[in-house]
Amino acid sequence: MRIAFLASQTSSAQSAFDVLTKRYGNVEPNTAEVIVALGGDGFMLHTLHATVDVPAPVYGMNRGTIGFLMNTYNESELIKRLQAAEQEIINPLTMRAMDRNGKLHQALAINEVSLLRAGPQAAKLKISIDGRQRLAELVCDGALVATPAGSTAYNYSAHGPIVPIGSDVLALTPIAAFRPRRWRGALLPSGANVRFDVLEADKRPVNADADSISKSIADIDWVEISTETKVRHKILFDPGHGLEERLISEQFS
Repeated sequence: MRIAFLASQTSSAQSAFDVLTKRYGNVEPNTAEVIVALGGDGFMLHTLHATVDVPAPVYGMNRGTIGFLMNTYNESELIKRLQAAEQEIINPLTMRAMDRNGKLHQALAINEVSLLRAGPQAAKLKISIDGRQRLAELVCDGALVATPAGSTAYNYSAHGPIVPIGSDVLALTPIAAFRPRRWRGALLPSGANVRFDVLEADKRPVNADADSISKSIADIDWVEISTETKVRHKILFDPGHGLEERLISEQFS
């Protein structure tokens, strides 16, 4: 099996890279049958973004901390594990963000697109769904839209719901909502187009992030978010330890 090993810069990941490439060989990702990512969840997201145009699926082995998107690390019988692995297909979110200088930014997000206040004052956001205004003013520290795969990450930390894989919904979650009081957000169809307009942007600046793995987009005017069905990330998991099982287990941990 032609395997492309990619590793984060941590010492544990680099050590694993040395051991595994000596044992199983190593090829370039565009010629591989499977890509093995060595690191944590952040590196897994980085790998998925970096190999979006590569047909090979990605199998992660945890050399980080949480490892929600990763499999357990083991140097032996890797070929058997890869052959037995189950595949999950994930469609990312696409983000279009216009900054106040009139520049349009675009990015993909596997977990979530988040908006965060960039100054001392709370942000004020107007929320529209499929062109219809749903919330005239949300006063908050920010807000995010998460995929089912990303619902246990930043979304869950912000007290958003865990969304089952295959449920065809997105989670819209406020971050420290002040008005409306205790507004918990909404569950939306996966095909919905979500738009945030920043109100009073001159004195209440807001930044936008896609998966928080690259530089934030500063001083935004508006952001539109929707599911990108043309992009299909293929992730491999050991049998019985796929995303559906992990999402259920997370709710009872």
